[in-house]
Amino acid sequence: MALLIVAVFITGYALIALEHPLKIDKAASALLTGVLCWLLLLYGIEAMPGFPGIDRAVYPNNHAFIEHSLFEHLGEIAGILFFLLGAMTIVELVDVHDGFRAITDRIATTDRVKLIWIISWVSFFLSAGLDNLTTSIVMCALIRRIIKDKENMWLIGGFVIIGANAGGAWSPIGDVTTIMLWIGGQVTTLNIIREIFLPSSVSLLVPLFVASYFLKGKVEPPDVAEIPNGNGHGNGNGHTTTPFERNLMFVMGGMALLSVPVFKTITGFPPYMGILLALGVMWYITELLHWRKEPDFRREFSVAAMLHRIDTPSILFFLGILLAVGSLDASGHLHLLAEELDKTFGNIYVINTLIGMLSAIVDNVPLVAACMGMYELSEFPPDHDFWELLAYCAGTGGSILIIGSAAGVAAMGVLKIDFLWYLRRISPYALVGYLSGVLTYYIENEVFRIAAQ
Repeated sequence: MALLIVAVFITGYALIALEHPLKIDKAASALLTGVLCWLLLLYGIEAMPGFPGIDRAVYPNNHAFIEHSLFEHLGEIAGILFFLLGAMTIVELVDVHDGFRAITDRIATTDRVKLIWIISWVSFFLSAGLDNLTTSIVMCALIRRIIKDKENMWLIGGFVIIGANAGGAWSPIGDVTTIMLWIGGQVTTLNIIREIFLPSSVSLLVPLFVASYFLKGKVEPPDVAEIPNGNGHGNGNGHTTTPFERNLMFVMGGMALLSVPVFKTITGFPPYMGILLALGVMWYITELLHWRKEPDFRREFSVAAMLHRIDTPSILFFLGILLAVGSLDASGHLHLLAEELDKTFGNIYVINTLIGMLSAIVDNVPLVAACMGMYELSEFPPDHDFWELLAYCAGTGGSILIIGSAAGVAAMGVLKIDFLWYLRRISPYALVGYLSGVLTYYIENEVFRIAAQ
């Protein structure tokens, strides 16, 4: 039964990867994979009365254990999905008011290499203050307004994923796995910034230098009528926004997104609470901004209208993927994988490098959680090389595949990037950058340390 769960998981990933050739939406494959994995886990455990690792004082039967595990994973997944929903709504709200003109009007270059460098580094630093998921949503919405053809849009979107994941790895609030390690006491704020900033920078710099050689050329800006959500001055239905309204929504949207990590730090509540609060405030501002205008105008620029514009299949896709990974976690597969890596290799650099590459296939959160449960702070104290490298690898390794990180899934939803296209065109850049960052950390902490002695 254990092998059957893995087989279903692999088959589901193959169907997702072949979405375009098969003409079957990836969300359908992800949902089927997620539910089937949990069903197999349920009936597999029920067929094993003596299933190890279950506290019978808490769970009188195996079904109760599965229900609790599913509820626990669903709570974590719901937090991510509500955050994604809130962030996408705020970005769409700014976009429909043409708020991104504050940025797009200042990007005059049509040189593809220069544009990749600019967008990538903005994503890198923005994700350290926001997080990689929010940054990916914002930057992909921006890309739709400055690039016409799909190929260039996808190329630069791929580098947004690399930049956002690299930037999130060195900040304690930039990636969910770094947040986990930070809250758990495995890493501290100043140390993780100091130790991981250089490897993270290298993991973006190397792909950018390689791309500068291979991706020369120009990009064509979209025609006015082709700009998403309208004519560059409104929503495409003849209604326009004033400069004051555009700038107000841009500033308020930016403040709303930036307030989320501050809200989390002050209250300790998870990020989805902050984004829902921000969305509520933005909703009020929008209603008050247009309350004297005709009903059609108010309706088309309302938050309710934005909820209809959001790519719901991408959210369901994310739900299915995380459910499938949650089943592997609940069944103990991921914990066994972490233990096997430890027994086989025993070297923190090899272990973490492989964990990072696995996080491109399996969500990095349960992998990091498995490592946190396997190694006590007495074995690897706070700010140990193991935890620092784990933060880097788990944060940046997901860039190797588009479904390996929340940032990639968000970009996949906003820009409709194809899995196989990303594998061919972006994955080599991400892999080279990822390995370069690991090598940089090794040189920084081992070679220099030996030289200093």
